[in-house]
Amino acid sequence: MKNIIGATHATRPPEVKNLVVDEESAGQRLDNFLLRHLKGVPKTHIYRIIRSGEVRLNKGRTSAETRVSAGDQIRVPPLRVSDSPQAKTLAPAPAKEFPVLLEDDGILAINKPSGVAVHGGSGVSFGVIEQLRQARPGARMLELVHRLDRETSGVLLVAKKRSVLTHLQDQFRERETGKTYQALVLGQWPSNRKVIDMPLEKYLIGPGEAEGERRVRVVARDDPKGQRAITLVRVAKLVGDYSLLEVTIKTGRTHQIRVHLASLGHPIAGDDKYGDFEQNKALQKLGLKRMFLHAWRLQFKHPQTGQLATLQAPLPPELQQFIDHVQPPPPAV
Repeated sequence: MKNIIGATHATRPPEVKNLVVDEESAGQRLDNFLLRHLKGVPKTHIYRIIRSGEVRLNKGRTSAETRVSAGDQIRVPPLRVSDSPQAKTLAPAPAKEFPVLLEDDGILAINKPSGVAVHGGSGVSFGVIEQLRQARPGARMLELVHRLDRETSGVLLVAKKRSVLTHLQDQFRERETGKTYQALVLGQWPSNRKVIDMPLEKYLIGPGEAEGERRVRVVARDDPKGQRAITLVRVAKLVGDYSLLEVTIKTGRTHQIRVHLASLGHPIAGDDKYGDFEQNKALQKLGLKRMFLHAWRLQFKHPQTGQLATLQAPLPPELQQFIDHVQPPPPAV
């Protein structure tokens, strides 16, 4: 018997699940669809069964990036969900609003704080979208248009209508949006280094402390597993022994900014995956408790008006305070 998403979840013992995509889930990426609805299944395992071909979309192999449509049939192999008491008693996401940058009947743009995932999954029971849905029980629809890393703050778009969601996601997919981040990196960035065009590859860490975690690395241009990634860099200002950069991404690869900057010897301050770990310890003593990466500005064509929209989120207080600590502003005259 088929399970309609939103009605039932995993059963025990493990068995094949045949899921049907409902109208509200249409347009989502396959990985997001499964992450949202296969609660208790590790994210790394979900990606593994997609890559191996065990997940079938309308009886065929598929990829994590595939957009699902209403009525699509998804076959999921038997999966064991954690039986721990904690997994059974997870409380619903708390209702929470976030600072609003723009809101109309189709779009909600917020300034996401650092340390909050955009959605639940991979050991995180809830994220921004689940908290927003709890805070707005009357909303017909709230869906993420794009994603930000958990540690990254800044502009995040949420769609309130299906037509708006698909229109905006098309813009992101076709690289028609302008996404600029602010990043503080170690050392002085060479002002003539304005374009980074280096392919990236995802991989999983082998046996050890972080076994199974996803990472990204730069690979050779002729590597068949590499995906082209282009990053534009502008030095906003030098801050002591650091450089504050305005970074615009022309491609949206996972961890693209973090890996590109670190690969050239200028890791982002506070980056716990690709950064300088000894420097990070020293930075914490100076007051920087998080990664200095902020989604500062986003430009897109508004799906309903056709007008160019430009959203900008100021640096969070903790990042601005760190800059002022490293390089105090001149005294007021």
